[in-house]
Amino acid sequence: MMSDVRVIVVADDLIVRAGLAALLSDQVGVRVVGQSAPERAVEDAEMLDPDAIVWDVGWEQAVPSATLSMDWPLLLLIGDLDRSTFPALNASVFALLPRDSPPQTLTLALQALRQGLIVVAPPLLPRLIGTRSPSNEPVETLTNREREVLELLAQGCTNKAIALQLNITEHTVKFHVNAIMSKLGAQSRTDAVIRATRAGLISL
Repeated sequence: MMSDVRVIVVADDLIVRAGLAALLSDQVGVRVVGQSAPERAVEDAEMLDPDAIVWDVGWEQAVPSATLSMDWPLLLLIGDLDRSTFPALNASVFALLPRDSPPQTLTLALQALRQGLIVVAPPLLPRLIGTRSPSNEPVETLTNREREVLELLAQGCTNKAIALQLNITEHTVKFHVNAIMSKLGAQSRTDAVIRATRAGLISL
């Protein structure tokens, strides 16, 4: 039997945070292990090491830049799907859903995140990955190790999982990820996988 998905709930508003935590706690297969304000999210995640982070963005148009430093699967709850703007999400596995998504949808999304899948509400997909055609620009050659890291990124592995699989440190993984993004001209890990697929470097 699969264990519960352990999550930390992050929200700027204390009442929203508590309400979302209570909502998720009522769902079978989800266990809330902590609640955190945005400024403490990374610190609390490092201490509790959850399976995923549920971050209620609220009605702000810009997704908080703090999400850039997340090494954990990340579920972002967005208030305004039509006007929200997104940073270059570095989380290899993430979900973007409306704030009013039913709890069953959140549970399914969290289970998908644990399986290494990316979940995006349909209205957000075109703006997230763009509608550009495949690029014919040459790609700077990747080293064998960078290709190994890239393959694992495409599988949705976190930095920690890549480090364990390749028997290297998480710091080294971050170095390789940054090099891959630079060589591919990518703005995020997901963008790097998309560009690498378009360039024929990997297949999904």
